[in-house]
Amino acid sequence: MKILSIVARILLGLAFTAAGLSGFVIFFTSGPPAMPGLAGEFQSVFFRSHWVLFVDAVQLVTGALMLINRFTPLALVAIAAVLANILAFHITLMPLGIFPGLILTICWLLVALPLRSCLGPLLVARASASQQGARS
Repeated sequence: MKILSIVARILLGLAFTAAGLSGFVIFFTSGPPAMPGLAGEFQSVFFRSHWVLFVDAVQLVTGALMLINRFTPLALVAIAAVLANILAFHITLMPLGIFPGLILTICWLLVALPLRSCLGPLLVARASASQQGARS
């Protein structure tokens, strides 16, 4: 399982680093790729508002963190948000392109499972005073 988790972390890191870099290249050179229907309208707004630069920066930074194996739990949280948006986009606007998002979600799970002790405290409904940094 350890080797599988390492391979998944590297694949996730490579995919998000490449996506972040290519997003910047596309933004500054050719603009958004043509897409039909509502997906195209969404893509157009995504590029015209420059929101794509923020998402690409998050992808680039989190992908690099995954590749160098630093701040991996933090990178996993940020990548989870990006993956949720990728899946929501493809489920609602462009179902044919969902396969890479599903593969990356499986990779995310394979990386997150061994780190569940680090990610578990994020799922606590109420933090205790000691977890909030209060002094007695």
